[in-house]
Amino acid sequence: MFASVQNRSNGVFSQEMSDKVPYLDLPAQLRGIRKEIDTAIARALDNCTFCLGPDVAQFEKDFAKFCGAEHCVAFNSGTSALHVAMRLLNVGPGDEVITTPFTFIATSWAISYTGAKPVYVDIDDATFNLDPKLLEKAITPRTKAVLPVHLYGHPFDADAILEICRKHKLPLVEDACQAHGAKFNGKIVGTLGDISCFSFYPAKNLGACGEGGALVTNNSNFAARAKSLREHGSTQRYHHDEVGYNYRMEGFQGAVLGVKLKHLQKWTDERRRVAKRYHELLAGTPLKLPREAVWGESAWHLYTVRHPRRDELKKHLDENGIGNAVHYPIPLHLQKACAHLGHKPGDFPVAEKAAREVLSLPMFPELTDAQTVRVAEVVKDFFAAK
Repeated sequence: MFASVQNRSNGVFSQEMSDKVPYLDLPAQLRGIRKEIDTAIARALDNCTFCLGPDVAQFEKDFAKFCGAEHCVAFNSGTSALHVAMRLLNVGPGDEVITTPFTFIATSWAISYTGAKPVYVDIDDATFNLDPKLLEKAITPRTKAVLPVHLYGHPFDADAILEICRKHKLPLVEDACQAHGAKFNGKIVGTLGDISCFSFYPAKNLGACGEGGALVTNNSNFAARAKSLREHGSTQRYHHDEVGYNYRMEGFQGAVLGVKLKHLQKWTDERRRVAKRYHELLAGTPLKLPREAVWGESAWHLYTVRHPRRDELKKHLDENGIGNAVHYPIPLHLQKACAHLGHKPGDFPVAEKAAREVLSLPMFPELTDAQTVRVAEVVKDFFAAK
């Protein structure tokens, strides 16, 4: 963290500034909106609206509008939203759902929770997203749905994947948990498929002060059933039509997200500013830098570079006070929890290579140019020393 704050009048940092750069700086975000947050939480507290309630209902309306969708159903986590998405499609034992091996494991959990089997398809080397060219080969008579991920905030190739889904009459569920505000061919992700799911984990582009998630759809029947499933399978109090869950969003989180949503576009613009600056500063290094596909506009949830000597570079950054993270060190098919699927090293070589090489640099809207320059300097020092 910085030992002093930026002088806003002249844009110059104090000479007492630390050289450390955090990977994420949530306090910096909260400082700018603290009064709004305090007011929203106080309102929920005064009204005692702790589970769902008017703040959650208003956020659902606002987030649906933001995504250009007809319905938004709020959940207690993105994982819960993904799980319910599978239930809406009646995915169950004996079924298969195609997804990516290179993402956070919650995507696979949603499939496994239903008793179905996750079927992995290797990723595209440029975008880290599910490779459409390999999708059709993975489809079997047991395939019930396709669940790709907009990884790191960059949209997957929706047109190519949708063409295959339509050909085989398969529903498409977007895992947009990292992609709030990302665009595919100018359209905000969230309505590209039949259902989309978002996470509001605190570190996400739109993060709650705790856990949260949402399911977005244009299908009114899906929305109605999703609301029932998140509340113990009931549409009327103490009347339970099917097995459901306690997946309700807390009122406090709806209040917080309602405030933050108003700032999301500005924060996205700032993330794009940081990404552009990284592009400029790191252009001459041996790193493979992330790039947007011609049809994609990333929300830049992460700025993830790659290099074969990733672990050495990570150590160098750590030693010099530069925050960083690895997303993700073990592809899903090689996780112990997925051993029952019977995969072995080499089954998905592109994902495995990415797992050995990826490294996420500091990325958040409040990242200053001085901080970005400092990150680049430390990276360049690593390669200069070798």
